[in-house]
Amino acid sequence: MSKSKAVVISVLRARSNFGNLLRRVEDERCTFVIEKRGAPKAILLSIQEYVRLASPEPDVLRMIGEESKRNGTDKLSSHKIDRVIKAARSQRQKMG
Repeated sequence: MSKSKAVVISVLRARSNFGNLLRRVEDERCTFVIEKRGAPKAILLSIQEYVRLASPEPDVLRMIGEESKRNGTDKLSSHKIDRVIKAARSQRQKMG
């Protein structure tokens, strides 16, 4: 699960607050254990957390991710990444 502790909620609360729960899963990276009659029945977690749990990343991808965080490039939007790639390709064409 995510680094934060999972929050246990009833199925009734999950049903009546589903939109808010989805927002918290995405924005706050919360994980919810949904109980019915006191027994855990389901878990609500972000898609990123699900992918991480379903297929742990190879060491090389983890190292690339850590390097990206150190360099601050993990915060780039896809639009900015596309501009950087386009500029690099343009520069390569001028040189070659």
